[in-house]
Amino acid sequence: MIIVRNVFRLKFGKTRDAVALWKEGAEIMRKSGAPAPERMLTDLVGPFYTLVVENKSASLAQFEETIKGVQKNPEWQAWYQKFSELVESGHREIYNIVE
Repeated sequence: MIIVRNVFRLKFGKTRDAVALWKEGAEIMRKSGAPAPERMLTDLVGPFYTLVVENKSASLAQFEETIKGVQKNPEWQAWYQKFSELVESGHREIYNIVE
């Protein structure tokens, strides 16, 4: 099992807008048959205006397959254009879950 964290540095003051948009994006993912983000985190300390979106997948291969399917969805593509306007930068972190 892996956990995937998409970490976004948002433009100044855009956290509330980004969270609202991610809730819309999660619905698009569900309609596409992909698991929606399991949780969203916002900064409490550290770099301001940070949004982290977490998902779990059984494997890296499953994650890649899911992401490819979602990215082909025209509704997702239109949504992502709106979301990307709120983002300054970002990166992805992928970890093994050790139990």
